[in-house]
Amino acid sequence: MDIDWGTLAGVFGVSLGITVVVVVMFSLGLATWARAGHREAAPDTPPGRQQKVAAVTAVLCFAACLAVAAYGIDLIVPV
Repeated sequence: MDIDWGTLAGVFGVSLGITVVVVVMFSLGLATWARAGHREAAPDTPPGRQQKVAAVTAVLCFAACLAVAAYGIDLIVPV
């Protein structure tokens, strides 16, 4: 049995990279979700616009995390 160390290192690198991306996206989603609940707006934007943009950004971050998780499950579970 021979191990292809280059391929193993590539799989490790991609796995580590995707893990970091998912953690950052989820953290960004939590931060923007918390910001959407605050009532303080920037001086140059209408009061409700900042909360709407933060909520949409949070939902997009969570959707991206869900898509990555669903794709991983799709790769693992045979059809």
